Amino acid sequence: MSDTVRSDRALLLQAQADGKTMSAYVKLSGPGWLQSATTLGGGSLAGSLFLGVLGGTSLLWLQIVAITMGVVMLSAISYVTLSTGRRPFDAINKEINPALGWGWLIATAMANMIWCMPQYSLCYDALDKNLATLGGGTGLGDSVVAKSLVTACIFSAAGWIVLLNVRQGKAAKFFDHFLKSLIAMVVVCFFGVAVLLISQGQIDLRLTLTGLIPDLSQWRMPTGELRDVVDRMSPDASAFWTERLVASQRTVMIAAAATAVGINMTFLLPYSMIARGWDKPFRGLARFDLATGMAIPFVLVTSCVVIAASASFHNRIDDKLASSELEQMQTSPIFDAIKPALLSRVETALADESQQTDERTKLALVAALPTEEKRVAAALVKRDAFQLSQTLAPLLGDTNAKLVFGLGVFGMGFSSIIILMLINGYAFREMVGSPEGTLPFVAGVLVAGLSGASWVWLWSGGAKFWLAIFASTFGMMLLPIAYITFFLMMNSKRILGDDLPTGIRRWIWNLAMGISVAGALAAAYTAIADKANDANQPAAFPTVVSLLVIYGGAVLFGFWHRLKHEKQSSPS
Repeated sequence: MSDTVRSDRALLLQAQADGKTMSAYVKLSGPGWLQSATTLGGGSLAGSLFLGVLGGTSLLWLQIVAITMGVVMLSAISYVTLSTGRRPFDAINKEINPALGWGWLIATAMANMIWCMPQYSLCYDALDKNLATLGGGTGLGDSVVAKSLVTACIFSAAGWIVLLNVRQGKAAKFFDHFLKSLIAMVVVCFFGVAVLLISQGQIDLRLTLTGLIPDLSQWRMPTGELRDVVDRMSPDASAFWTERLVASQRTVMIAAAATAVGINMTFLLPYSMIARGWDKPFRGLARFDLATGMAIPFVLVTSCVVIAASASFHNRIDDKLASSELEQMQTSPIFDAIKPALLSRVETALADESQQTDERTKLALVAALPTEEKRVAAALVKRDAFQLSQTLAPLLGDTNAKLVFGLGVFGMGFSSIIILMLINGYAFREMVGSPEGTLPFVAGVLVAGLSGASWVWLWSGGAKFWLAIFASTFGMMLLPIAYITFFLMMNSKRILGDDLPTGIRRWIWNLAMGISVAGALAAAYTAIADKANDANQPAAFPTVVSLLVIYGGAVLFGFWHRLKHEKQSSPS
């Protein structure tokens, strides 16, 4: 035990004895902030933007529910880890099923290496489109040389910061303070925008607060301002757009229920606590850390992004798109994105005549559609943070908009890169069976960082699609399996011994975990169903099903082998 760990334990035990744990908790917090840096990445940003575009502030409650479900499962993971003092990978392999352990590890490493790529891309875009254009700059450009140089700088900086975490003393403290400062910067940037929008009357505060209340009718009905818009349409138009809106709402609701916590986050938490020397006395601190270091920043940032996106895009279209003149409408910046949905609406109205109608005539009918239908169609188009900063420039000022969104988006991407590299270091240690090994840790960090740096060449076109298929779908399939695994561990007397929750505590744990597992299963089902319905990529569904069948077979074999071994080793 290092002097730092001994000192932290003494501080915590003394605070618990004195009944004054809060100050000790604040001082010793850390793993929860690592989780925050992981979840506040490009995926959370894109998801929050789409929530605001689609439902305005009426879908704010989703983020709170999503992160609550995630915190429940991560709290269970921390309870098992700190109660037993065992490394989860080893415990799962020996006590439950090695296929579950190795699947968890491989999915984690895969997610780290692949999802590092869009974080580098996000950082580059923040510099290119926002920060490098301040003061009249023209940005960094789209050349491979520029992207490679910036990527090399980001990789070097992130790698150096990650390696500080393996050192004790001041270096590790610097890592903690740097990460907390980075997350604080992200929170301040987006929180400031939301406060300004509300103070200037751009957002109805009453409706915003109402959006924090769960509304399950959004599963079957349009939400936000678009509900009234659709209700005022003709029956045919209302039925068409209701189906489209509700389908998108269901997808985003299910995804939000599970994607606040990714498969690699379930790996990071126990190993970051073990690395700090935490054990049973730290269980209360672990829950506090997840609530304050992970949940609160996540809710603040994602809610503020939803609010900003709602003010800019929900039930709003530009004058060009609203025009009934086709030539004028085609100059709208989102025309290409909105065109398929509007063409589908026209073809549905034409029915049998659609086959005999040429595209030019269909486009003319698209332009003649009522403005209300165009507003609804625009809500189905995903936007990015740079479109949002441009939209809010008249309100914030061009310089302030670029600075705030540039810093916020860069901070999200850079913090995610750091943590993905860190997780991969822990994963490589487990992969080679060297829990304290420096060499495998450094190798894992470098592999994730270099894999992410390859975004310049790989994160585009067909390669991007297949990488995303393997990372997101396989990770989504493994997330409920990881949840179920820890659910089993939380109910295992053999693993927890006297620390197994009993009575009402056990009922509460199981109910909360059961809801989280159900959400993860629903998200996994949706991910697979989306691939089945993807007409543009017909090979995606067979690929996903093949992965599922192969892995499912490995899990069944693992359980069969374990039962066989137990029968052979048990006394006759």
